[in-house]
Amino acid sequence: MQSIDEGKQMISIDEVNDILDEIAESLPQEFYRELNGGILLLPDEKISPYAVGNDLWILGEYTRNNLSGRYITIYYGSFMRLFGGLDREALTAKLRETLIHEFTHHLESLAGERGLEVWDEEQLRDYLDRKK
Repeated sequence: MQSIDEGKQMISIDEVNDILDEIAESLPQEFYRELNGGILLLPDEKISPYAVGNDLWILGEYTRNNLSGRYITIYYGSFMRLFGGLDREALTAKLRETLIHEFTHHLESLAGERGLEVWDEEQLRDYLDRKK
């Protein structure tokens, strides 16, 4: 598990929100079709229910359901747990990577595709195989 570097100042949740806004504004408007819940930034750390030894963190999630619609959640606490020691530029790259990953889930969902979902499942199987 990665941890926060001792000598570096963590980036605040407000700063991360500003970074996410910048990233979101740079994306094509078509990405937002039917994303009625938008992008949520939560302060939480979220560990995967599949984690072995508390070493698998969820950075973001794409959700679609009949009650709350479609939205992307980014977990500030998980980012700080894993990447809190990074400078703004490196953290921005990690946030962009995660946001694009979740948007890919959204766009594939709209198209009736599951390619990234299958890839995520393969990654999880590989992780669990390594933990045996």
